[in-house]
Amino acid sequence: MERKKTKKVKLGNIFIGGDSDITVQSMLNIPSTDIEGSVRQSVELEKAGCDIIRLAVPNMDAVKLIPAIKEKVNVPLVADIHFDYRLALEAAAAGIDKIRINPGNIGSEDRVKLVADECRKRNIPIRIGVNSGSLEKHILEKYGRPTPQALCDSALYHASLLEKFDFDNIVLSMKSSDVDFMVQAYELASEQTDYPLHLGVTEAGTERMGIIKSSIGIGSLLLKGIGDTIRVSLTDSPVKEVYAAKDILRALGLNKKGIRFISCPTCGRTRINLIELAKQAEDALRDCEKNITVAIMGCIVNGPGEAREADIGIAGGDGNGLIFKKGEIVKKVPEEKLLEELISEIEKM
Repeated sequence: MERKKTKKVKLGNIFIGGDSDITVQSMLNIPSTDIEGSVRQSVELEKAGCDIIRLAVPNMDAVKLIPAIKEKVNVPLVADIHFDYRLALEAAAAGIDKIRINPGNIGSEDRVKLVADECRKRNIPIRIGVNSGSLEKHILEKYGRPTPQALCDSALYHASLLEKFDFDNIVLSMKSSDVDFMVQAYELASEQTDYPLHLGVTEAGTERMGIIKSSIGIGSLLLKGIGDTIRVSLTDSPVKEVYAAKDILRALGLNKKGIRFISCPTCGRTRINLIELAKQAEDALRDCEKNITVAIMGCIVNGPGEAREADIGIAGGDGNGLIFKKGEIVKKVPEEKLLEELISEIEKM
């Protein structure tokens, strides 16, 4: 797939847009009053492979999170700010790498200018994040209700407020909990602007449905070359958001780091506990960054045959299994040793 070339934006030690890799974001869900817990969760997110961490900054006390987290992780931080422009100024002074704000909800134009000037001086990008529940009165009057074009217009309106003060270091997001609505809004934005786009289905739900909705919405846009950074929103641990986002990128061939698993759904030919084995293999190798395909297959029919293109795999037998590489059988192993031998062979690769 060919990605749309967007403006390249730098935050911390990484880039969003242009020819840079698609980045994975998540957001802390520890109360902002809990600095120690927020730092601990930030470390967990970095270990999980999160590229960008966002944190809520609802008041001045929360600004203290920024230096505390920066001391422990190397991941760029984004301050999520609403209404109070002074929080943006303080976050910038505290070393934040990016600010998420809507210029239209922080007051008069002189306040918008203060934030734009401070961010320009420090080379801090701003993400404008709109959703169907935050549309401006004049846009709602024009369309009568939230529509994808209304969402796109809102994002571009907020961008124009910053552009008025010679600021264009901008990332846009137009999230909705409705997948089709969200996809249409981003398609429209991609046609109308070259600002990098932050993709996400907002309020997507708990882990099961949230991953399904996010995979459809984010995945369909990425397949069209739209999107520069993504967040999978789950009512769950943010670490699960990171793993889900990385899996979406891996499934689309947009992330070459990490194992691509293929496994059969099992059938009446299966004579080993393949379902449990597949889960154990996925868990054990989740953090492996080798760019290989691993097959976990139930029998010889679906093993070295159908999965012969896998770099390495397992084909189940009757209480045992075969380990194969590129369709060639390497060894026969008892069922209880299959996972151990698989990992051992992968470590040699």
